[in-house]
Amino acid sequence: MSAERRVHVIGAGLAGLSAAVHLARAGRAVALYEGAGHAGGRCRSYDDDRLGRRIDNGNHLVLSGNEAVQQYLNIIGASDSMTGPVEAAFPFVDLEYGIRWTLRPDRGVVPWSIFCSHRRVPGTGALDYLGAWRLARVSAGDTLADCLKTDGQLWRRFWRPLAVSILNTEPAEASAELMWAVVRETFGRGRAACRPLIAREGLSESFVTPALEYLRARGAEIRFNERVRELEVTDGRVTAFTGSERVAVEDGELVVLAVPPAAAERLLPDLTAPNEFQAIVNGHFVVPDAGAGEAFVGIVGGTAEWLFRRGDVVSITVSAGDGLAAETDEAIAIALWADIRRILGLAEERPGPHRIIREKRATFRQTPAQCARRPTARTALANLWLAGDWTDTGLPATIEGTLRSGRHAAESLEKA
Repeated sequence: MSAERRVHVIGAGLAGLSAAVHLARAGRAVALYEGAGHAGGRCRSYDDDRLGRRIDNGNHLVLSGNEAVQQYLNIIGASDSMTGPVEAAFPFVDLEYGIRWTLRPDRGVVPWSIFCSHRRVPGTGALDYLGAWRLARVSAGDTLADCLKTDGQLWRRFWRPLAVSILNTEPAEASAELMWAVVRETFGRGRAACRPLIAREGLSESFVTPALEYLRARGAEIRFNERVRELEVTDGRVTAFTGSERVAVEDGELVVLAVPPAAAERLLPDLTAPNEFQAIVNGHFVVPDAGAGEAFVGIVGGTAEWLFRRGDVVSITVSAGDGLAAETDEAIAIALWADIRRILGLAEERPGPHRIIREKRATFRQTPAQCARRPTARTALANLWLAGDWTDTGLPATIEGTLRSGRHAAESLEKA
């Protein structure tokens, strides 16, 4: 490739990988720089010495209607690395009341199931669902509390667990606009668009390793342990950046900055970006007698929101977990183990080998005020674009939003 067509992608999390993959697919020469010794950011797998198992850094569930996820996996040849039920089904358990049920979305866009008592969320009536139509008329400043009734079993057993998992923010104050964007693209399109999918082996095996192989096969230069500390700007364009060494950005070369918002603000002092964050806490437990059963279960009335099973490792996730993240590992493990015991019917009162992972700045706090701080991919600098789940994708800070941000930066760059 000619030097003038090269694009420097700074950051090899999913946003940077997505940008690099789409650029390489379009025929661009790509140089990818990552400050850590690995790619994937929060979406990766690793071998844990304490557990003697390979685990994911965090637990992630995607939906069949996540078109950016599907496109990305198709490009890197990893479509068959995801697994899930043949048809959309979401098993739930209410630990407070000892009730289990499975949510099965309607086949088409009309939610006929709300008129069948055995298809509804337990404890709800058909009229409870009508208020959801207010989501379709939200404005940018609306919270979920402005649009939905925040009491009753429909909120407790459906909207709240769904919203806190998607938005990683206390649902009552979270952006209704972002929630509607997800509903519109998945549940609002019927069963085929909301089949739940998880990585068959691990997040790295699905999203990271195949992407790096794809890039290397197309001649991409990939540098790890290369944390960029400074951007040099001259006459309205990036002319160099400095990590372990100074890298000149030649005339005609372009840059995609795909780093977390705080890092982006350090490199671009005039940038306005989200500046409030929320934690996610994940626990991984070796449970030899976990037995067979659903690969994941939604949790109501406990500490966590979701439980995942892969072999003899049971993983559990707490979103909007700032309070829990401040506790000790032992206190967190005991709280999460209480959920696991009740869901799986285990006798052991204390957990065996486990790993607690805190992501204290997992996502930005997805309130209307913070969403207003999301920048577009295009910057004021002639040769610089942004990518990341914190940029203005129109979606929450999910895998879908992250991958879409990288694709959007690549497409915007191609049009410039």
